[in-house]
Amino acid sequence: MKVLVTGAAGFIGFHLCRRLIQRGDEVVGLDCLNDYYDVNLKLGRLVALGLDTDQVSKGRAQAGKLSFVRLDLTDQSALETLFVTEHFDAVVNLAAQAGVRYSLTNPGAYAQSNVVGFVNLLEAARKNPVRHFVYASSSSVYGANTKVPFSTSDPVDHPVSLYAATKKANELMAYTYSHLYGLPMTGLRFFTVYGPWGRPDMALFLFTKAILAGKPIQVFNYGDMKRDFTYIDDILEGVVRVLDRPPTGTPPAKLYNIGCGSPAKLTDFIDELERQLGRTAIREMLPLQPGDVSVTHADVSDLERDFGYKPHTTIQQGIKEFLTWYKDFYGQV
Repeated sequence: MKVLVTGAAGFIGFHLCRRLIQRGDEVVGLDCLNDYYDVNLKLGRLVALGLDTDQVSKGRAQAGKLSFVRLDLTDQSALETLFVTEHFDAVVNLAAQAGVRYSLTNPGAYAQSNVVGFVNLLEAARKNPVRHFVYASSSSVYGANTKVPFSTSDPVDHPVSLYAATKKANELMAYTYSHLYGLPMTGLRFFTVYGPWGRPDMALFLFTKAILAGKPIQVFNYGDMKRDFTYIDDILEGVVRVLDRPPTGTPPAKLYNIGCGSPAKLTDFIDELERQLGRTAIREMLPLQPGDVSVTHADVSDLERDFGYKPHTTIQQGIKEFLTWYKDFYGQV
């Protein structure tokens, strides 16, 4: 297939591009390379895909079956031109303004990227139909739901952050376009993805950096939290299986949780990180932050039933792989 992957310089997007290329797909990776976090990490990912940074800086780069395009989804005209030119078979939209806490202080970034940008992508796919449009949603749409595990049949009408609200909006808009235009749409609600090349604003990255520097780590809700930590390779396996099988029906729209299905205590996660680093964290115990939730737990039975999806990476294995990458990339031992 010829696949458009948006957010190609991001954590999941980078890994997906590499996975699709390895199996022989032609990939066009799109990213605006914003400075929400260290652009050098994003460039490092692109270099790992074989791209030349000088070409990337000019807005276009090529490496084998991968083409890179620097483009913002809010640029509707440029996006539609790309669709007309490239004739995509499928789209995987991973581009978004991420982060729950950042949405409290920078709401405009979420409205532009996650709402305006998403509509522009839907419009481009409507005018230039694709076999399958897969998009990233988030476990954050469950808000403060107390019923666990979270199921896609649960109500998600009370988001507790603007980020969550934009992801719920994506689900609604995708369903509408599937209903109106017959576009095959699949939404994936991601649960706390971690692993090599991860985002610097995520817990594992933040904790590792602070512990190695001898600085305190912030432990919210006084450590009484559980997260459905899901290793990147398990995520990729699910995404690729879903991508290859567009939904049918009327409308052709589906929604799945994609996570480990077995939440871990945050304190146990930190304990394991300390053990593998051989260092003790200085824990700054803090109350639950606005927009945050104390537990996430994915019911992945639908994904298992329809695609044979079964995560297998343990927390111990996942942290080990992350630390191996982190120490190599940043030259720390």
